[in-house]
Amino acid sequence: MTREGPAPVPGPAAPLSGSVLAEAAVVFAVALSIHAAVWDRYSWCAVALAVQAFYVQYKWDRLLQQGNAVFQFRMSANSGLLPASMVMPLLGLVMKERCQAAGNPFFERFGVVVAATGMAVALFSSVLALGITRPVPTNTCVISGLAGGVIIYIMKHSLSVGEVIEVLEVLLIFVYLNMILLYLLPRCFTPGEALLVLGGISFVLNQLIKRSLTVVESQGDPVDFFLLVVVVGMVLMGIFFSTLFIFMDSGTWASSIFFHLMTCVLSLGVVLPWLHRLIRRNPLLWLLQFLFQTDTRIYLLAYWSLLATLACLMVLYQNAKRSSSESKKHQAPTITRKYFHFIVVATYIPGIIFDRPLLYVAATVCLAVFIFLEYVRYFRIKPLGHTLRSLLSLFLDERDSGPLILTHIYLLLGMSLPVWLIPRPCAQKGSLGGARALVPYAGVLAVGVGDTVASIFGSTMGEIRWPGTKKTFEGTMTSIFAQIISVALILIFDSGVDLNHSYAWILGSISTVSLLEAYTTQIDNLLLPLYLLILLMA
Repeated sequence: MTREGPAPVPGPAAPLSGSVLAEAAVVFAVALSIHAAVWDRYSWCAVALAVQAFYVQYKWDRLLQQGNAVFQFRMSANSGLLPASMVMPLLGLVMKERCQAAGNPFFERFGVVVAATGMAVALFSSVLALGITRPVPTNTCVISGLAGGVIIYIMKHSLSVGEVIEVLEVLLIFVYLNMILLYLLPRCFTPGEALLVLGGISFVLNQLIKRSLTVVESQGDPVDFFLLVVVVGMVLMGIFFSTLFIFMDSGTWASSIFFHLMTCVLSLGVVLPWLHRLIRRNPLLWLLQFLFQTDTRIYLLAYWSLLATLACLMVLYQNAKRSSSESKKHQAPTITRKYFHFIVVATYIPGIIFDRPLLYVAATVCLAVFIFLEYVRYFRIKPLGHTLRSLLSLFLDERDSGPLILTHIYLLLGMSLPVWLIPRPCAQKGSLGGARALVPYAGVLAVGVGDTVASIFGSTMGEIRWPGTKKTFEGTMTSIFAQIISVALILIFDSGVDLNHSYAWILGSISTVSLLEAYTTQIDNLLLPLYLLILLMA
């Protein structure tokens, strides 16, 4: 894959392409499947949201084509509003159902709040698009108004006052994060990716604030608090340094020393005390004790260290090839980049089988390291900034059209989200039997196996292309077959997985997500695991 070419010249709005319609059809199929499985007033709201998001997505696409969007979005894809709008509502619905089946009313209501928050954020993005579209699209406004009215009416009679306030708080945080991050980071997201990523960050920030204000002795799991504090701490750190380096050159030694000093101050003076307040113990001592608690964890950490070393050697090898190449624009081929997917699969499968809490924490630490290194690269912080720019430029693809390089972070998120998102109290009492037993493997199957195999076989052997895309029929079919083989291997090596004859649903879920991979132009590393997780949970 190559870098994005020159920006397209704004022109008249084009009709919906076949690939966009096919992507919409897949998303509608998922939404209707969840609706059929749940069949309550919240699932009706999700269907109404999907209908209005489909119409509004066309308005967003036209704004991007004409260059009339409020911010600079990634231009090599459509707006992606429909697939992004449905993730949080559908995730909340399946979470509510599973926690209800597990007899956990607290997380059942939490699932309702997640669904309501996702709908509120999606409606805001729709209102934003309709408000700046000229001429005002009357029919789309009517459809969005009807759908929004139904959703607001049902949520008004379903949520408590505290839950309504919580949804509005997330929406307010989302609005401010949109204004700040989309201004600071042009061309890094499509509108749909911004909705998904910033909506998730807004929800995490609100949850951390809420739990910090209501913390009591022994409340919550330290592992969960660790994830919340790390994510919010890294985002706030990025906003702080982005604002600071508007007024000073970040590439000097003085600025670099200041960056490292402020990182230590913020980590030791804000993040660690915040975490200490939540878990009621020294965070560093807790982390060391947690990591080295059992022999299994020590073996896993040693194994993961070897894999990390192998990944670094691969990067250095590609850099050496570029140095010996006559072309100054040497790029690692697609197949080489997919080797990292295999390394990540080799990392996550033992963690899921032998020690999921350790994988949970290790993935959180790895996320913090990746984000910190991206700050160092982006701000050109000495002594590693320029080196990281050179090394990571080897693995750029068309999705990295903005100032940030996010592909590797999206890969980590896609593999980790199925492990992070499912509340552990709702994963007990057999509530994750059948196809739901594969939920922790959703990232491994969708991204680690499916996307990798589709890319490799599609680019080397594929001849029949899906209409309107560069993806091939052969790549999709081999992707589905590889995921089925992977499920069979998981059954052999993970004794905790019992599918209870739910093979048809698993095959349908894998096939649906593989079709979404063929047609979507959004970040598949992030989108595909979430949709497979939703389908398996249903």
